[in-house]
Amino acid sequence: MTYSPARMGVIGLGRGFALSARGLQTHPDIHLIAGANPSEAPRKAFEAAFGGQTYADYTDMLCDPEIEIVYVATPHQMHNAHVTDCLNAGKHVVVEKPITIDLDEARALTQLAADKGLHLLVGPSHSYDAPIAQAASTIESGAMGQVKMLHMLTATDFMYRPRRPEELQTSAGGGVIFSQAVHQVDVAMRLIGARPVSVFAKTGNWDPERPSEGAFMAIVSFENGACASLTYSGYGFYDSDIQMDGVSELGVAKPANAYGKARRALKDVTDEVTFKRTRAFTGVNGLPDPTHHEHFGPVTVFCELGDIHIGMDRVSIYGPDKIETINCPFDYSRKDFAQAIVDLLRAGPKPVQSGAWGHDALATCHAILDSANSGQPVSINPLKTGDT
Repeated sequence: MTYSPARMGVIGLGRGFALSARGLQTHPDIHLIAGANPSEAPRKAFEAAFGGQTYADYTDMLCDPEIEIVYVATPHQMHNAHVTDCLNAGKHVVVEKPITIDLDEARALTQLAADKGLHLLVGPSHSYDAPIAQAASTIESGAMGQVKMLHMLTATDFMYRPRRPEELQTSAGGGVIFSQAVHQVDVAMRLIGARPVSVFAKTGNWDPERPSEGAFMAIVSFENGACASLTYSGYGFYDSDIQMDGVSELGVAKPANAYGKARRALKDVTDEVTFKRTRAFTGVNGLPDPTHHEHFGPVTVFCELGDIHIGMDRVSIYGPDKIETINCPFDYSRKDFAQAIVDLLRAGPKPVQSGAWGHDALATCHAILDSANSGQPVSINPLKTGDT
């Protein structure tokens, strides 16, 4: 079956888009035809890389009838307004995680997409990574029986990367919960294959100069009886990439002197906001050049009939009598995310990371904060309205 490529516009040409640009450009069934950003430099870089039209005001871009789907890659606090405007303009939407910050907004966005008959996809997140998808497929086959437990560990230097002020304000979506916990929750939802229903959690806010949650531990229970143990630290000491063959989250081998690099670099930054702008899109040649799949640390899934360990570019199946390794060859960065967009629009298998999915992942993040504040388990009400 043949079909025309998906015609995509982008709102926000910063770091989020930059990390997805190579995969979107490389996929033969996606055409980047327009981009919007207030700053001129990333607009010029977009035009040079893709040949598309650019706009200082995204609302002007939404008037283009050729645009079929819009990738909203703006800061968290802007998602609600940008997604709402895209849907009201009749455009399908893929929005960076989290879907938004406020749960009422997340419910409203999902309902608006349903009312308009439009698709709303949340991503990219590490639930799209090929080894995660391979493990999910193995679990869905029934060969391992039911999932009982999942354990995931991620340790990074997230808190010491250059930040805008709101990125260190929890109420504005800052800290590790809305930016990082959502990755772990997404992975757990993908592998367990059920909606989260409750959370018991502790959080860490240990550096007064970076005043937001930088770490957490959470036990997440799911509607099928499985549970997930999720542990994250963003304080830049232990690095879980050690357990992933020394390969970074973005799929790039780390140099020997990587330890403490973020802390050292931050000491030399006098204006974090200005420095962060240098990480906006400058062209495909300025992007990381991975040789491995992206990842978010080691994951182990404990099932009735065996266990599954997800490592770097591979999935290990621990069955009753033998260990089987399934290799996941790497092609190009975020290929699976790009393919999910094509599948969404072109009669492929619909990705699970819908608006309702995004709501439930966000609800779990809020429950982590609420549980840590109360010292008690917190219930989650999954969104049951459709799958847009």
